[in-house]
Amino acid sequence: MALPTATTHQDRLLTVNINQEPVPPGDVSLTPLFLDPENGVWVMYGRFAPGTVLPTHYHTGTVHFFTTKGTWNYLEYPDDPQTAGSYLFEPGGSIHTLSVPADATEAAEGIFVVNGANINFLDGVYQDITDAVSIETQLLAAVKAGLMAMPRYIRPGASSVTGSTPEAG
Repeated sequence: MALPTATTHQDRLLTVNINQEPVPPGDVSLTPLFLDPENGVWVMYGRFAPGTVLPTHYHTGTVHFFTTKGTWNYLEYPDDPQTAGSYLFEPGGSIHTLSVPADATEAAEGIFVVNGANINFLDGVYQDITDAVSIETQLLAAVKAGLMAMPRYIRPGASSVTGSTPEAG
């Protein structure tokens, strides 16, 4: 059998290195890696400082979360801590609240792949929706306002990596 003909030509690989991207300030920093508004898929690298508690959220689709550093848990599942090396699958329709222990010695970090949206609640009251569209809209607004440089992330509709190419070094 012969090698198949490529259906997509790439001059370069579509790749982003989190170690070459600026870390957003704050107790929670989310680095976009892949945003696909058309298909509702978003991939982020998250850093959550000790003591972080995110709003309770409902997932409209599935989530894959791989923890690379630290420890965290969902308040609804205190006996199931996620530590470096843990892979977590979350089915659509799940509801939970991410928490990093206040006495943790380092930030919890990991990569997550989300299909669909997070519907966020604070004290049981609807707050907002986080999805690929809202993330990209907020990023572009911050860039336009001069609050940050354009981050590099993969956007499949453009078949490219956004932002400027980091210098080799």
